[in-house]
Amino acid sequence: MSHKVLIKLISATTSSNRQDYLKAILSFELRGAKASTSAISDKLSTRPASVTGMFRVLADSDLIEYTPYKGAKLTIKGRDEAISLMRKHRLWETFMVEKLGFGWDEVHDVAEQLEHVDSLKLISKLDAFLGFPRFDPHGDPIPDSQGVFSDRSALVGVYEIALGKTASIRGVLSSSDSFLKHLDDLGIKLGLIFTVVKVFEYDGSFQVKVGGKEEVWSKKLVEQLLAEVK
Repeated sequence: MSHKVLIKLISATTSSNRQDYLKAILSFELRGAKASTSAISDKLSTRPASVTGMFRVLADSDLIEYTPYKGAKLTIKGRDEAISLMRKHRLWETFMVEKLGFGWDEVHDVAEQLEHVDSLKLISKLDAFLGFPRFDPHGDPIPDSQGVFSDRSALVGVYEIALGKTASIRGVLSSSDSFLKHLDDLGIKLGLIFTVVKVFEYDGSFQVKVGGKEEVWSKKLVEQLLAEVK
């Protein structure tokens, strides 16, 4: 298939598909990682050839800078659009959890649809209605109206917290539905206050005190939790 034919086919894809690529690239840039063809292919579960074609489409639209074999980088225009999408997505997730009673494992797919609603007035009113939240239900920072992210540098992994220290859950590293459902089953939510009682040398699990009761969190679990030490 020729380059021109591939570009024509990909250009016919929906705007939401293009926006998904921009968000994926932004997610890599926010953590200082390279948005390579293979990395985006893995994240979006699509073929590398399709990623290459979309990169060319986005570059033609001045949304990214793309160098073959070196990956993609958002332009100012592309970054603005990606941040706007991320802002809408995280505000909708917050709204659904806080105001509609959804579980935090239920909101991602719906927010994926709502983030494509193109109304600045609606999002501004939604932000104000929610009290200008700084973090979404997963603890991820919500960009403000100027595209500025709140700082999460004060947060530490639960596995780093010393014995006897008290902390509160402020974020998660995994946002898979199965993991979030597991947290719900255990009663672990954002804002949960706990104290580290013991760390088991054998398997790295943590014994913690929550509300006067003690429970054990597995090593696999604590490695995915972020907290703020009191």
